[in-house]
Amino acid sequence: MTDQVVHGVHEYDDDPRNDAVLVYVNGELKRRSEAVVSVFDSGFVLGDGVWEGLRVLAGHPVFLDQHLDRLYEGAKAIALDVGLGRSDLRGAIYETLRANGMTDGVHVRLMVTRGVKRTPYQDPRVTVGPATIVIIPEYKQPRREILDSGIRLFTVHVRRSYPDVLDPKLNTHSKLNDITACIQAYSAGADEALMLDPHGFVATCNSTHFFVVRRGELWTSSGAFCLGGITRATVLRLARRAGIPTHERDFSLTDVYGADEAFVTGTFAGIVPVREVDGRTIGHAAHRPIMDRLRVEYRAAIERDVAEATG
Repeated sequence: MTDQVVHGVHEYDDDPRNDAVLVYVNGELKRRSEAVVSVFDSGFVLGDGVWEGLRVLAGHPVFLDQHLDRLYEGAKAIALDVGLGRSDLRGAIYETLRANGMTDGVHVRLMVTRGVKRTPYQDPRVTVGPATIVIIPEYKQPRREILDSGIRLFTVHVRRSYPDVLDPKLNTHSKLNDITACIQAYSAGADEALMLDPHGFVATCNSTHFFVVRRGELWTSSGAFCLGGITRATVLRLARRAGIPTHERDFSLTDVYGADEAFVTGTFAGIVPVREVDGRTIGHAAHRPIMDRLRVEYRAAIERDVAEATG
């Protein structure tokens, strides 16, 4: 059996400690090899559910309140009863971390599906049990070389959908749109996909949010066709506070190819430089002043969040 390699922003080195982690499944802590859900579960049958990814620092999931806001809003939008109140779900996350003795260098995947179905059919009314809640903690950190050297993007033909098709604001288990984009990107030799909106403007990447810097100004998409990213929102807020001219706007690939800097944002790796888009080199690897400044501000914001949670 060959080892599977995770590419791009989410690339990491396997940690043998993960073999022994305990996974939370519906109120019970299970060994990794025993952490399973039913083949009739809504998430498995239909991708019917919502999820969040969390980074842990000093035993605290960073920006947890914002992530829970998004989870519960998404669940409400698809009429999914999470089954646990906010404080109980927070407690379950911390309980899982404590049970594993985890404090730093940890990524948590929190998943909620509609639950077990009486038969494999899409109608939510054939669900026969409560929501399925799974919390998977892993020792997982982005590779240093990715953070330093950056990634390559390829613009794919797979577009972001209109809200009346599948609302991009929903962080659902139904990710096939992003998966097909990812396949096209890595088949073209890139690390991640750059995706356009239905009008041909730059929207987002398949698993991260995209920013460019032009003449000292920070640009990102209007946000109409991308997930409401927690890291994206944090970077926008920090940039404005730092006095960096910041715009959420429509822009084209021509604007991208002529950018001075480009980077992506996400919970797992934070802020990661983009060194190439569609074969065009973006900026200079040794000179990314706006990104470097935002990295400092972002790290400070994380430390403030942790201090408030643990103080």
